[in-house]
Amino acid sequence: MFSKDIGIDLGTANVLIHVKGKGIVLNEPSVVAIDKKTNKVLAVGEEARQMVGRTPGNITAIRPLRDGVIADFDVTEAMLRHFINKLDVKGFLAKPRILICCPTNITSVEQKAIREAAEKSGGKKVYLEEEPKVAAIGAGMDIFQPSGNMVVDIGGGTTDVAVLSMGDIVTSESIKVAGDVFDNDILQYIKKEYKLLIGERTAEAIKITIGTVFKGARNDSMDIRGRDMVTGLPRTIEIHSEEIERALHESVAMIVQSAKNVLEKTPPELSADIIDRGVIITGGGALLHGMDQLLIEELKVPVFIAEHPMDCVAIGTGIMLENIDRVPASL
Repeated sequence: MFSKDIGIDLGTANVLIHVKGKGIVLNEPSVVAIDKKTNKVLAVGEEARQMVGRTPGNITAIRPLRDGVIADFDVTEAMLRHFINKLDVKGFLAKPRILICCPTNITSVEQKAIREAAEKSGGKKVYLEEEPKVAAIGAGMDIFQPSGNMVVDIGGGTTDVAVLSMGDIVTSESIKVAGDVFDNDILQYIKKEYKLLIGERTAEAIKITIGTVFKGARNDSMDIRGRDMVTGLPRTIEIHSEEIERALHESVAMIVQSAKNVLEKTPPELSADIIDRGVIITGGGALLHGMDQLLIEELKVPVFIAEHPMDCVAIGTGIMLENIDRVPASL
């Protein structure tokens, strides 16, 4: 009879949905496959991700979110509607209330687009919350006390760094350097060094399997296949961890700099708290080998990886749904 409240982590790489009372019920890639001739949605989520880089001319696999914001409004709406319908959370008479997370520095136009997409896909009332805040709650931080907590949320499209106290963000910075940029760095490095073309999925597999961002922390290698740019034929090469560290060096340095900028703007009392409590890393980027070691060395404070970094935002939405009546309806 009654609809359920749902929390959505609308990520550039993945969409996670938390249903009140049930926990995380959906975790799928943010990909939609569309037939260009008819504009019909053919597949959404994991099924569509399998098609990336492997489709005939009339079918395109689209990632409707780029850099943490909506790049294709209609496709995002279709994707959200598909996921919400799949969950069957609409009541007999009522629509669900939806809490959606967004990066800290998006414009009011981008916020409006996210809100409209959620409303059109079947939400009764839509609440927007800032991602690092929700990630911190999901990572188990008590941000409602008058003490400083710092979170570095490295997602697919954006990295959000924030210092929180008294339930709100004190200082923050959001940069468009995250998982997608890392994949592209690896892709470009292999293209330049080996004259070999590889796809996005291969680049991501390299990052996960042998990637590191801390010099000398890992010594693994793997064989990868791609298309030779000179002969045009398939070719296999071996690639090593230290090469990936070199490929990612510049992008990771930007994340470190962003964290330093936030610390520089933090009031001294809260800085003292961060030395005691440390920094928590959330998001898929937290799983990148050596990320915690690098931040410890650069920031000179303790750094911890959240228990389930990929799920922090979705878990956080669940905790906020319990107190949704206290959340303002508009950001």
